[in-house]
Amino acid sequence: MDYVIICIVAFLASILTFFSGFGLGTILLSVFALFFPIEVAIALTGVVHFFNSIFKLILVGKNASKKVLIYFGIPAVIFAFIGAYILINITDLNPIYTYVIGVRNFEITPVKLIISILLIVFAIIELLPFIKRIKFEKKHLPFGGILSGFFGGLSGHQGALRTAFLINAGLTKETFIGTAVVISCFVDFSRLSVYTTRILNSGLDDNITLILCATLSAILGAVIGNKLLKKITLDFIQKLVAILLVLISLALGIGLI
Repeated sequence: MDYVIICIVAFLASILTFFSGFGLGTILLSVFALFFPIEVAIALTGVVHFFNSIFKLILVGKNASKKVLIYFGIPAVIFAFIGAYILINITDLNPIYTYVIGVRNFEITPVKLIISILLIVFAIIELLPFIKRIKFEKKHLPFGGILSGFFGGLSGHQGALRTAFLINAGLTKETFIGTAVVISCFVDFSRLSVYTTRILNSGLDDNITLILCATLSAILGAVIGNKLLKKITLDFIQKLVAILLVLISLALGIGLI
């Protein structure tokens, strides 16, 4: 039954990405967090995001701007390592607070609290149009790479920041998309290389089939959503997804999940 539930949720979450306007990572991280420890959920989201980016890389990677890859991509990769390193180390910190409801014990841990706050912040960033319209100049590209890479490594949230800084880099639509995809792949590869040890030590090797099924379901949902639904904008669904993301984030932050 776990296979069915996780695969269906991952599949639908990927499709919802194209209804809601939220990034794939934002929704999938929330979904995986319901079934796995938060640090493992971030790693799994990274795997799905990475393979999704590889698929896009084959199609549009050749259009990437080498100059932007140097000024934005190199800082992003370096700070993705730093963000990922911080993540795997804060997972070992002692709980901030513990409490009991009925017969169950709950813990508020630093990593859950941090990821909870970041989920809420990035959900708001991707939901509010005026925030997306904030513009940055070309000279800010290295700084943008630092922020995008760091938060990409720490929580998987790199898309919103990357777009905010690249949108004014003077790129054509094709070059913008190709550059974003290449940078996304580099950041995903960097953070996954750091996550690997934690994933292997978490006992997930006993659930490889489950993880593979969930990952493939999410990728299938992303492909179908991209082809059929990416031009559809439903305000109600967008707000509903935003509310659900915030609720899941709050539950994560107070230790319920």
